[in-house]
Amino acid sequence: MFVTGDSGQIVRLLDQTLSSIDGVSVGEATEALDRLSTELPHFPYRLLSIASGGENPSQRVAAATYLKNFTKKSIGTGGTISEVSKEFKDQLLLALLQAEPAILKVLLELFHIVVVSEFVKKNAWPELVPELRSAIEKSSLISSLDSSWSTVNALMVLLTVVKPFQYFLQPKLVKEPVPQQLESITNEIFVPLVSVFHRLIDKALTTHEWGELEMEKTLHIICKCLYFSVKSHMPSALSPLLGSFCRDMLRILDSLSFDWSVTPSDGYLIRLKAAKRSLLLFGTLVSRHRKYSDKVVPEIVNCSMMIVKHSLNISKLGCLYERIISLAFDVISRVMETGPGWRLLSPHFSFLLDSAIFPALVLNERDISEWEEDADEFIRKNLPSELEEISGWREDLFTARKSAMNLLGVLSMSKGPPVSTTNKAYSAACKRKKGEKNRRDNQRSSMGDLVVLPFFSKFLVPSKSNIVDASTSAAYFGVLMAYGGLQEFIQEQTPEYVASFVRTRVLPIYSTPNCSPYVVASANWVLGELASCLPEEMSVDVFSSLLKALAMPDQVAISCYPVRVSAAGGIGSLLENEYQPPEWLLLLQIVIGRIGNEEDEDSILFQLLRSVVESGSQDIAMHIPYIVSSLVNNMLKSMQPSEDSWSLAILGGLETLAAMAQTYESSKPEADEENNQATEIWLTGQGTISKALSALLQHAWLASDVPPTSCVDHLSTMLWFIVLASTNCNAFVELRLTELLVVWADILASWNGWEESEDLSVFDCIEAVVGTNNKYGFRSFLSRDMPSPPAMPVRPRSVVESIGSFVSKAILEYPSATGRACSCVHTLLHVPDYSSDIEGVGKSLAMVFSEAAFSHFLQLREKPCSLWKPLLLAISTCYISYTDIVEGVLEKVISGGFELWVSSLAFSYLVMFDATPSTASEVKLYVMTLVKVIEQLLDIRHGNATDDLARNCFVSLMEASQRLKELNEETDNDEDDGEPEKEEAESDESDSNDEDSESDECDETEEEFLERYAKAAAALEDGEVIEDSNEGDDEREIDLGYLNEIDPQKLVLSLMEKQHQKVVKLVPSEIISTFVEAFPAHSSFFTTCH
Repeated sequence: MFVTGDSGQIVRLLDQTLSSIDGVSVGEATEALDRLSTELPHFPYRLLSIASGGENPSQRVAAATYLKNFTKKSIGTGGTISEVSKEFKDQLLLALLQAEPAILKVLLELFHIVVVSEFVKKNAWPELVPELRSAIEKSSLISSLDSSWSTVNALMVLLTVVKPFQYFLQPKLVKEPVPQQLESITNEIFVPLVSVFHRLIDKALTTHEWGELEMEKTLHIICKCLYFSVKSHMPSALSPLLGSFCRDMLRILDSLSFDWSVTPSDGYLIRLKAAKRSLLLFGTLVSRHRKYSDKVVPEIVNCSMMIVKHSLNISKLGCLYERIISLAFDVISRVMETGPGWRLLSPHFSFLLDSAIFPALVLNERDISEWEEDADEFIRKNLPSELEEISGWREDLFTARKSAMNLLGVLSMSKGPPVSTTNKAYSAACKRKKGEKNRRDNQRSSMGDLVVLPFFSKFLVPSKSNIVDASTSAAYFGVLMAYGGLQEFIQEQTPEYVASFVRTRVLPIYSTPNCSPYVVASANWVLGELASCLPEEMSVDVFSSLLKALAMPDQVAISCYPVRVSAAGGIGSLLENEYQPPEWLLLLQIVIGRIGNEEDEDSILFQLLRSVVESGSQDIAMHIPYIVSSLVNNMLKSMQPSEDSWSLAILGGLETLAAMAQTYESSKPEADEENNQATEIWLTGQGTISKALSALLQHAWLASDVPPTSCVDHLSTMLWFIVLASTNCNAFVELRLTELLVVWADILASWNGWEESEDLSVFDCIEAVVGTNNKYGFRSFLSRDMPSPPAMPVRPRSVVESIGSFVSKAILEYPSATGRACSCVHTLLHVPDYSSDIEGVGKSLAMVFSEAAFSHFLQLREKPCSLWKPLLLAISTCYISYTDIVEGVLEKVISGGFELWVSSLAFSYLVMFDATPSTASEVKLYVMTLVKVIEQLLDIRHGNATDDLARNCFVSLMEASQRLKELNEETDNDEDDGEPEKEEAESDESDSNDEDSESDECDETEEEFLERYAKAAAALEDGEVIEDSNEGDDEREIDLGYLNEIDPQKLVLSLMEKQHQKVVKLVPSEIISTFVEAFPAHSSFFTTCH
């Protein structure tokens, strides 16, 4: 026992975290515990003692939770503990074996941290496996003696130890060997545990009541342990035992009862979980370890076949039963993909179709109930599309119906048993002509032609002449689900076949009077699934059918919401596959007409409208002014300005409006005399859109004292459009642009809701605002008036200051936006006119920009990366405008900061400017900066600057000057050349040839895949791959404003004239010679020196 006083103090603080109702007291108690953790010896032991024997459960959980968090902070990168003591590990293991369930859960999380650090990564816990084996042997359920150690606890510890080995741990290796630790666990624990597993199953199966929870839990945990041990690897000692434990798992599966009329007990539910884990293990064995599992595959297949036949009662069974049936379908699918498996299953194809697959596809009572009670869930499970955003992994979406459809797809594509080939044979096959391969394949009919389609063709399609009842409609719903599962098979057929299939088996549904909405919804989904292979000549029929479904009103007893959503998803899939409607206006009218009726439906319709805008682009531009006006009028009715978090429908509407604004702006006709009328029409539409968007922004930002900060990216796009449309002072006043800009800039200054690259539209707006101010000028850009009393007499930030605050934050905190933010630095410093800058706004901007850019650069300076260039150039642009101030900022950030920046700038030419594409404006800024830097270095104030630094600057300047000359000459040549169309045609032809050659290439083998990923993992670990900036920023010209009027070559000429003697002294002669060849005007300076 530890000293009572110390432990008592910890107990009091833990109780304070539990009893306090305010966050302040909890924070104070936590801080006090943090201090004690550094002051008290054996602090972790005291916590573990309290977690094991505290006065009450809450106190024990609190101690275990704090110990877990303390250990997580202390172990690993940046932690204070390099190695966990053996004494602590022993006590932790003992506590785990005796812990109650609530404490066990937390302590296992703590144990996982220690295991990963000490056992998995360092392999520094040799005693763990023997001690764990001993603990399992002496536990209550396994030992013949009375024991206080729980078998469930001991096996949960084993599960925690094994779980990290379910994944490959050394991604840099092409073929990773079985980890030594896993081999040790297998030899010491799993080998004897398999026989224990067999005995326990014997005992469990002789008991017809599932009342012994510990027994069922034990079986479930052992199944999980075995599954994780073979998920990636196959330990050598375990492979001979596969037959034994697989047959025991099959016994578990055989013991299941699919009697839906009986409510399962708690023990039986745990057995169902063990059955589920067994099927997951079988799927892994078939996919990853075939050579070890082939002997038990026939038994696995027979068991799975017995399970899938219960799909007939799927609507009456619980979710866990459905997951088991789903996994049984998956196991059969994996077996069918192997040669022996196909031969094994081929006699049962008819049984599978008739008694397992089709019953799982048919519409059932649960579907109908879910359609009415939770239509969105029904759609996610059965009619998914690109318009439905599903995030995360959800087991309830892996239904028996989906697994049956997957099996149906595998069956339809099979053409007899696959023939395994050696790598040499495979390589030789790859060299054969594609036509020969196709002829060989076509000689073998697939099971889709021979078995699957004939089976479903016996079901009559609903039509005018064939009105069907409810049961027949339910069956045809299953037929359509099947057709969706045959997508890959149908894609391989000829266009004529596909057209005939769709016309005879799908399209008649839309002309059937009073056709079941369930059938129509599934037909919509099928058309979407087949979007990639529908012939263009069917466009009119397909779109007219989907538009009819999109406009379908609710029926008296049935909601048609899923019909409309699936129609929207189908249309979206067609558009994504460049399958365009014959007429855009009708589609737009139906979509706009339905928006505003139902909020959930609005979200889908807005997504569809964005797809329409993206696909139609120029074709729908003429309709955008009307659409925008209609949408804004509709949204203003439901959009509350005081709400900081708008509904999903409103957010979708804002995103759609932003997309339409961008599309309309890109459709602006080129200015020429013959196009005056088109330009006038376009400008009229621009005015209509800008007024509507201004009304929306006024409602969102000016109607309340505290404007919401939601959706800043899309609202910035709308503001960008309004700014571009404001070409005179009257427009500024009419659209209340100045007021909108002030609020927008204030929101940016305090904004922390960055969403990576999705928010780059903010920078487009910043550049447009600066450009418009430079043309017309508007109040509040450089300074704002003092507020009227009784407000505090503090001058509010101007628009450009607020923008500057946001840009500096983006440079420092958001790597994905750093490139664009640095680009804005040039615009903000060089484009505006600061001649009347009384408040020193320009200087303050240069200070915050240079400090942010230099601070970010210091984080990256150890290894050159793509962000070096924008960061160094941002500092350069500040330095050119405010030399002394920026030099002081650099020295303030770090002593010697100026020379560090200069040396990095000189070095960066070789690694960034010369090695990667650079624009003329970037190289020009680089040259101008180096000229000024060299002048400063040679000034008396920098007399201590080394010759090496000056030499590097001169060398980089001379090479950059030559590069700038080349870029300017390339630009002049491009302007003179009048054959871009020919080059484009040649490029297209080249691309076409590339596509043809790619189509002849073989699929990537498993060995090639593993080798490629091993190389990628090695590159990531070595830091060679740094995804920290958008590639599109690399070729963006920076706006140098008034600096464009300066000729950098004149600056270089002047510098060389003054410092040519220094150049000759420092710079190698070959570099001088190359420079003089490029610039003969400089030759006289260096000739004189010689």
